[in-house]
Amino acid sequence: MDVSEAKRLKGLEDENARLKWLLADAMLDNAALKNLLGKKW
Repeated sequence: MDVSEAKRLKGLEDENARLKWLLADAMLDNAALKNLLGKKW
């Protein structure tokens, strides 16, 4: 693996981590909204 491939891999790993964090955050928001809307007023 040369330097450019290593840099590209590192960039993809960073982007993957960021996307996983965004997905987890969205799933938490979704769960909170479902919990809120599921309660009987």
